[in-house]
Amino acid sequence: MIETQVSKGIITTYFDKLQNNLDLDVAIVGGGPSGIVAAYYLAKAGLKVAQFDRKLSPGGGMWGGAMMFNQIVIQEEAMHIVKDFDINYEAFEDGLYTIDSVESTSSLLYHAVHAGATIFNCYSVEDVVFKNNVVSGVVVNWTPVLREGLHVDPLNIMAKCVIDGTGHDSEMCKVVARKNGIQLDTATGGVIGERSLDVVEGERMVVEGTREVYPGLYVCGMASSAVAGTPRMGPIFGGMMLSGKKVADMIIEKLKK
Repeated sequence: MIETQVSKGIITTYFDKLQNNLDLDVAIVGGGPSGIVAAYYLAKAGLKVAQFDRKLSPGGGMWGGAMMFNQIVIQEEAMHIVKDFDINYEAFEDGLYTIDSVESTSSLLYHAVHAGATIFNCYSVEDVVFKNNVVSGVVVNWTPVLREGLHVDPLNIMAKCVIDGTGHDSEMCKVVARKNGIQLDTATGGVIGERSLDVVEGERMVVEGTREVYPGLYVCGMASSAVAGTPRMGPIFGGMMLSGKKVADMIIEKLKK
């Protein structure tokens, strides 16, 4: 019967997909633009990468632009990434360009998946896996399970590298810092949760903060600026994209050796 076939098709192929991603080269936590860009370039380089986002619709805050005006401003420095994703754009002024937020977010997701990345929505990452004092995977559960406070055990996803792309909350970094009682290696020498007086001017702060902050753990996007102790940024997404590309390049160089 067609009803049974439909259910069987969903269940069988989903669990094949999940089982195929239990052991990764890179696990990306958070589905914002920086993480999606990282997923694209990592997958394009032939690495096995999966991205985990707690929302039903990955894309972070990129969908809504600023105050639900669905336009995005991009700097000249990030335009090569916009072109890689075949996103339509218009020149604005002073080396700035505008793109449609719905088209651009859709294009990021489309290209990441077609490059070979797997995106899991409705997943929350509640912990990290340590092996020999190296971040070696993530601990996942359904987002509704955690929101309802249900006592349901999680699953482990192993990975050679983990990227924290959770935005300004920098959730994975805080988990690692809390569990180990450590100070992470940040761009300005600050400690998680503290602001540095060294504020990097403008959008560069996201790229400057992108680095391996603990063995096996990398940051990108707004998580980078949070770890670096710099303030929350406005709706300019060029730095987000540059940050995702930079962290992908770092990991590719490390894993391809």
